Amino acid sequence: MTYQVIIPKPVARQLDRLPKSVRDSVLTKLTQLKETTRPKGCAKLRGYENEYRIRIGDYRIRYEIDDKSLLVVILHCAHRKEVYRR
Repeated sequence: MTYQVIIPKPVARQLDRLPKSVRDSVLTKLTQLKETTRPKGCAKLRGYENEYRIRIGDYRIRYEIDDKSLLVVILHCAHRKEVYRR
């Protein structure tokens, strides 16, 4: 099954602000989410029903999975000290 990965505009701006080497790694991971929504190394976030995170060095990608409609919505992509703040 192929999922559709949605990157909202605020998250796209977060991606633009990342260092180039990190941005390339993040974009690779995002394209892999289309096929494997729960890759090795991902972690389900406690307190949330369908939220997961992927670690890329000191950066994190937070995303939500909707298995019924085959959607992956990227919620945040930032440094680890900023990504969990609301």
